[in-house]
Amino acid sequence: MQKLSALILYVAFSVCLQAQSPVPLLTAGNFGVLAASTVTNTGATAVTGGLGLSPGTSVTGFPPGTLNGTFHVTDAVAAQAQIDLTAAFTNASGRSPSTLVAAEIGGTTITPGVYHAASSLQITGTVTLNGAGVYIFQIPTTLTTASASLVNLTGGATADNVFWQVGSSATLGTGSTFFGNILAQASITITTGAQLGGRALARTGAVTLDTNTLISPGGTGPSGGGTPPPGVPAPSSVILVAIGLACVALYQGRERLLRRWRKI
Repeated sequence: MQKLSALILYVAFSVCLQAQSPVPLLTAGNFGVLAASTVTNTGATAVTGGLGLSPGTSVTGFPPGTLNGTFHVTDAVAAQAQIDLTAAFTNASGRSPSTLVAAEIGGTTITPGVYHAASSLQITGTVTLNGAGVYIFQIPTTLTTASASLVNLTGGATADNVFWQVGSSATLGTGSTFFGNILAQASITITTGAQLGGRALARTGAVTLDTNTLISPGGTGPSGGGTPPPGVPAPSSVILVAIGLACVALYQGRERLLRRWRKI
């Protein structure tokens, strides 16, 4: 019985060790939109969070777009955010172990963990992210969402803990609703009427907007009108602390049982 208990504790503790921590965005996390070449907007886009550009110099379409945050264009703040974005991109791409997902994840339910696509990743319809924890998607080429598609967060999943690491460019389809941090090597295009509860962070290319609502995690909502994406949940510190305490308790219990086991 003692050996069985030790085995159960060992397995449970191993699961704790495999739990992922969030990708550290550092100063890049202060931005709802961050690009390298240009930021272009058409229509009444509302952005909550900072808007940064480096090393490019051209931000157009504000107004009519509105920003509930601060512009940083070709300054030291934006330059540092790009450095931190590069580090975050590298961090996300190196996370393991990862599970292979199909090229189309619409219609599926996914739990916290690290996932990788063989090449591109498509979302048609609804993909549900269910459960508190960190989600990291490693996508070698493109991320594309279909018109009216939805990333649905349930069971304690939060936008701040979802990371889409994209090897080239990301495109969010017309009228789609998307959650999480997009870390793209090249460009990000958010097409007409799409809503993003998260961040659009492009390392080398442009961010293109068109009558969108974009709320970076923790934002209070856009100024100047617009309807925010429904239900951007706040991260649950209580859950994270509980997981940490449970892991400590499992470790201590495992050590005690292993000591008894060795005496048998």
